Amino acid sequence: MIFFRCSFHWAVFGTLMLCLASAVSEKGRRKTVHVLEDETGDVVVQTAPGKVTTHRGGTIILPCRYHYEVSTHDPDEIRIKWTKITDPLMSADVFVAMGNERKAFGNYKSRTFLQEDGSGDASLVIQNVTLQDYGRYECEVTNELEDDAGIVKLDLEGVIFPYHPRLGRYSLNFYEAKKACREQDGILASYEQLHKAWLQGMDWCNAGWLEDGSVQYPISKPREKCGKRETPIGVRNYGYRHKDDERYDAFCFTSNLNGKVYFLKTYRKLNFAEAARACNSSGGMIAKVGQLYAAWKTQLLDRCEAGWLGDGSVRYPIVNPRARCGEQEPGVRTLGFPDKKYKLFGVYCYKEDVEAKNSSQQVQEEINQWKAFHL
Repeated sequence: MIFFRCSFHWAVFGTLMLCLASAVSEKGRRKTVHVLEDETGDVVVQTAPGKVTTHRGGTIILPCRYHYEVSTHDPDEIRIKWTKITDPLMSADVFVAMGNERKAFGNYKSRTFLQEDGSGDASLVIQNVTLQDYGRYECEVTNELEDDAGIVKLDLEGVIFPYHPRLGRYSLNFYEAKKACREQDGILASYEQLHKAWLQGMDWCNAGWLEDGSVQYPISKPREKCGKRETPIGVRNYGYRHKDDERYDAFCFTSNLNGKVYFLKTYRKLNFAEAARACNSSGGMIAKVGQLYAAWKTQLLDRCEAGWLGDGSVRYPIVNPRARCGEQEPGVRTLGFPDKKYKLFGVYCYKEDVEAKNSSQQVQEEINQWKAFHL
């Protein structure tokens, strides 16, 4: 067990925050993670094995329960703290609770609360899940002298897309790759996401950055141009590369949309500037690469017409392959980055679902009222 140099009898929550700062200094020590109940300590945390899965915009419960000796501890002395593990040595505060006091941090504000379904329930509810919420979370329960913790992994349903900018292939360092994915409505993919995509048949011959700083690429069909024909299939790994100096493509991940991607019907083909204005006139905006991939994957968008996207590339989504629409496999076809001023194409636009957004806000207001009544 880990011992903290603070007492938890304070009534003022601001003082609790000072205690949390002190507790952070103890983070270097390893905690015991329990999946099944144990009788070795007064406080025992249980979290679900495996992972919980949702999609962008959804609501998810990160399960966590704790057990303690009621006869020896006042329930108001129990502190519950949720953090997100950002890498093996770092974490970010998400939510903390003690007695009737609650505090959410960063972009988790107004989106998180405890489920509190009976005694010992420390499960965290996250609403309007974002791409950035993907990852591993620690549920830590502490009394005056002891603590225990468990890990919950939050996974997202979605799609991976390889990406490089107009500058060409192998032009992004790690930080530029991360920024490029964000600009195209995505995040850098994890190894687990890339491996899952490979199991589903993804085959891509260009190496790209992943969120852990490694560079990898999935091969389902070995060939001479991709590490030789006799090299085994799999996710091939260049290892961890220098994040500033080395340059590759990016593997981005995106999830479902709170809106719709559509091919805008116009009386003639358009250059890039005309395409962007046409989307704005239709009440939307020119679609991003990640939005087109999400529409192809989750909305089954199938259109055999090339159109401009926001990064200046031209692409089109195919769910049902046919002879006049390129390759024999489903996917998002790309025509590269044509001249924005002189080349003419159609355009893919994106329009946010306003009704769904208003409904989500209404649900949030009802939950806030419920919490205010019960606290």
